[in-house]
Parts: sequence; structure tokens; C-alpha cells
Amino acid sequence: MDPSAAASASLVVRSPRQTVSLLRSRRPQFGRPERERQRQRNPKRGREPAAGPKPSEVYGFVGSITVVIATAVYLAWAYTPEPALRSLGITYYPTKYWALAVPSLAMVALALSLLAYLGSNFVATPPPTSFSAIFDEYSRERPAAAVPVDAATAQEEEEEEEAERPIEPISDISIHHINNLMFGDH
Repeated sequence: MDPSAAASASLVVRSPRQTVSLLRSRRPQFGRPERERQRQRNPKRGREPAAGPKPSEVYGFVGSITVVIATAVYLAWAYTPEPALRSLGITYYPTKYWALAVPSLAMVALALSLLAYLGSNFVATPPPTSFSAIFDEYSRERPAAAVPVDAATAQEEEEEEEAERPIEPISDISIHHINNLMFGDH
């Protein structure tokens, strides 16, 4: 390899992170253990990160296993005939009535809770004729613009105003202005 090719390879533009990582990897460490080198690089860390799974992962795993086992026990109890359970020595268990009653009650409770949620939203919503449906604490009305007589004059004035004024902040349009646009002057 000729010297000009080696010089051009060393002049490659790199990010500062790449440069620092290359410098660290080239530096001789003289037999220090890896953990000691990591502590020296990052002195703010008082201790090493905990090894093993996070508590939330453990709880999720245990919870999922518990649900699977409970479902299997429930289905075994619900579908196994009573004489078979007695022959296995299982004599203390709820009646089969609860195998249908608990899921039915859960489904009815879910449906009623959805209806209660919808009903509470309807109760909390103001009627359409209420002024709180038109104005709230964040409302800010724009001043009504004067309507010019001539269309050409209107276009010229509009172009001049657009060039001079900044973009207006978002604001509500007056209900009177909307009624005037939709239904005209009466």
C-alpha cells in the first residue's frame, strides 16, 4: 500500500463519538480489569446495573401463568362430571350453577358499565342551545372585518393588509358572523 493511500484513509471524516471510541480502543490498558475501566470511564455510576429481569417483567410473567392455571382449573371443574370429581377425591367444590352464573354476571356487568359510561358522557355534555357549547374560557373573538364596497378595492386592501400584518393566532369565529354567512342578513 502506498503512503498516499494510507494518508487518505486516515483523513476520513468521522463523528466525534466515533473518534473518541477509536481513541479509547487504541489506548493501552496495561492489564486493568474491564469493570475497573468502565468505572473509570463513567464515575457517576455508583454501582453496576442490577442483573436479571425487572420486577415488572416478573410480575407480568407470574400474572400470566396464574391466569392460565386458573382458566385451566375453571374449565376442568366446569366440564368434569361430578362422579369423576368424587372418584378423584375432590368433594368440596362449588355447584355447577356458578360455572354459568359467574361469566354471565361478568358480561352483564361489562355491558352495564359501558352504558353507564355513555350515560355519564351524555349527562356531562351541555345541550346544543347552551352558551357553553359556543364559548368557553379559551374563546377569543376576532374583530369583525369591514366589508368594502368595490371588489377590486377589496382585493387591493386585502393584499396590502396581508403584506403588513403577521399571521393571527387561532381564535373562534363569532356565532353572529357564522349565522350571517350561513343564513344571510334577515
